[in-house]
Amino acid sequence: MKARIAAIEYALPKNCVTNEDLDRAHPEWSMDRVAVRTGVIKRYHCADDETALDLSITACEQLFDREEVAREDVGAIIVCTQSPDHIMPPNSTILQHRLGLPTTAAAFDFTLACSGFIYGLMMGKAMIESGAMNNIIIVTSEAYSKLIHPDDRATMALFGDGAAATLLRGDSVGLGEFELGSDGGGADKFIVPAGGSRTPKSLETALEMTDTSGNIRSAENIYMDGAAVLRFVKREVPPNVTKLLEKTGYSYDDIDLFVFHQASGMSLDHLEATLKIPPKKMYRNLERVGNTVSASIPIAIRDAQSEGLVVPGSRLLLSGFGVGYSWGACIVDW
Repeated sequence: MKARIAAIEYALPKNCVTNEDLDRAHPEWSMDRVAVRTGVIKRYHCADDETALDLSITACEQLFDREEVAREDVGAIIVCTQSPDHIMPPNSTILQHRLGLPTTAAAFDFTLACSGFIYGLMMGKAMIESGAMNNIIIVTSEAYSKLIHPDDRATMALFGDGAAATLLRGDSVGLGEFELGSDGGGADKFIVPAGGSRTPKSLETALEMTDTSGNIRSAENIYMDGAAVLRFVKREVPPNVTKLLEKTGYSYDDIDLFVFHQASGMSLDHLEATLKIPPKKMYRNLERVGNTVSASIPIAIRDAQSEGLVVPGSRLLLSGFGVGYSWGACIVDW
């Protein structure tokens, strides 16, 4: 028995932030030029009283509306988020209660950002194929807007909020081989420096600073060294994808669609060129939703499915990479 992706649904906030909106707020940002690098035209940000948990509930309810699984048959709910409602308890247990799932369902969170969907699939695959349980919901949800300083062009122009709910169940086809990796040596290149146990929030960490590019943030906001992150992507992702293809014996002809984490336009352009992926096999929805972090790959798969690019019998190669640094790729037979 294999673990198969049975269904995906996702939710975005109602608040759409366009490049024109950012241009009006910050004329000095030159959003036309920024958009060439980011590849983003619009993104969605949560309202002040809206969180990643709220988006998760909406995505899960849409999943149940499809009647692919009954609530009482859910064996586990796994949540990947870096923007939980609380330090504790985890979002997953709150979701279990709010969704009316049985108390026999396992529930836990993990925090891995942009590679989180791949790691979540790996965990779900192991749980199903070991016979431990069936009908696992993987929720990947982020509200990075809560962690971004509104005057930080580097992050404000790129990231969007969103949540996806993915149902895994046992079947004769489904998730294939995985290749995972990590390098904590890059942890300081993509980080919220303050707010954890190492550096608790204080009056000092709330002080705003302006960097050499004119971006404003405090130690309590996301810091991203975009150039370093792009170098990491160029260094680690192509070999990871190549190793996965060698491991499986598949060629590019055997893959119907490549779905990468929608990191940025520059990242996707580099991966397409370096790996020599035919443009028609390289899926992108970055420009209309932004970089939605752990939710980006399942949102992209669902959009591709709606466009008729993912159908029964399709073979996908998925690749996620980012915070950590961490990365991973896998094969999915639809």
